[in-house]
Amino acid sequence: MFHRFSKAVALMALVSLTGCASIVSKSEWPVTIQSNPTGAKCVISKENGVSIQVGETPMTVTLSSSKGYFSKAEYKLVCNKEGYQASEAEFKAHINGWYLGGNLVFGGLIGYLIVDPATGAMWRLDETTTVNLLSAGAKTADASPAPKAIQ
Repeated sequence: MFHRFSKAVALMALVSLTGCASIVSKSEWPVTIQSNPTGAKCVISKENGVSIQVGETPMTVTLSSSKGYFSKAEYKLVCNKEGYQASEAEFKAHINGWYLGGNLVFGGLIGYLIVDPATGAMWRLDETTTVNLLSAGAKTADASPAPKAIQ
């Protein structure tokens, strides 16, 4: 009887020393980059400007959701295709639901304050990012003339 009880206590102690998002989630996420039209050459950069991935759409890359303790990752995407204007998009990590809800049940304060922030599992990235390219002859909203005032 005592042996079973000690195993149960040891298991509960082990679970309480972990973060829930770290158990059931991850800190690197596959992100599918799409463009409209397809076949665009895209460069993914960290927010500091360092290029980390280059490829042609559609492509799937694995990106970290964290840039450090309690810091979410942010990325810039620049896509080009002949006959189209270059297009940029920014995307960043969001709070992982397992971090918020799961630590209430399993991880406790250690999960909230140490394990999940340190591993980056407190953040998640969206599965897909899409960039729409305008044809080279198309006008952008910034290039349109201002409407005339009514007199």
